[in-house]
Amino acid sequence: MTTVSSQAAQIGTVVRAPKTGELIASHLRRQIVRGELKPGETLPAESQLMEQFGVSRPTLREAFRILEAETLISVRRGSRGGARVVAPDASVAARYVGLLLQMQGATINDVYEARMISEPPCARLLAMHRTDDDLEKLNQVVEELKAEVAAKKPFIPDPYVWSSLTYRFHELILEGCGNQTMAIQGAVLQDIVATHLRTKIAQRDADTDTHERFQLVIRSYIKLISLVKAGNAAGAERHWRSHMEGAAQYLLKDDLKTKPVVDLFS
Repeated sequence: MTTVSSQAAQIGTVVRAPKTGELIASHLRRQIVRGELKPGETLPAESQLMEQFGVSRPTLREAFRILEAETLISVRRGSRGGARVVAPDASVAARYVGLLLQMQGATINDVYEARMISEPPCARLLAMHRTDDDLEKLNQVVEELKAEVAAKKPFIPDPYVWSSLTYRFHELILEGCGNQTMAIQGAVLQDIVATHLRTKIAQRDADTDTHERFQLVIRSYIKLISLVKAGNAAGAERHWRSHMEGAAQYLLKDDLKTKPVVDLFS
């Protein structure tokens, strides 16, 4: 029987055996993913893990560094230190995907186009599966947006506050749609768009950044909530697609349509 190593030798490829630290990291990662180790839970002491795996302290700490880089654990040094499990965060994936998009030369238009394909169907699913908690969270964001606009009138809202709140509204649509794959995919793209939105508002475009424009956004959000509450799936999808098309005219106008993603992080 031909082994993997002999096949690799035949094609001149070297197959690297995983290091012990990588194997330990894989074991702990599986426990975290399966829920055997839960967010907030502290891992056993280093001495106990060293004995369990039969490894030295440097090897165990190599495993910790791998998991810490993946944001699956946080390590606190010192006498009261230790490794604590951290809940996976979509923003971690967003950073990696954002880096890949930058290297590929993707534009803001490219990212927003992908969101316009995936997010309106999420609004449809939200209307089909919404709970009272979903509606309460959406309404809470709207109330915070109203307060921000009222506090800054007649001036435009703070770009970081506004973008954070609108980011949360989009995030709630994705979270409530019931499809975890679409929710995570959308969250990754939305993180990039939110960065662009902060930059756009901060430019203080007097021609388009009027107080009324921000009020229109709030009214659009309220309409979506009413459609979702009524269970009008088709109407929610249609409205949200229209909303995003209108937002694109603001976000992607002029030369910003071809603006590379990399410019957002430079």
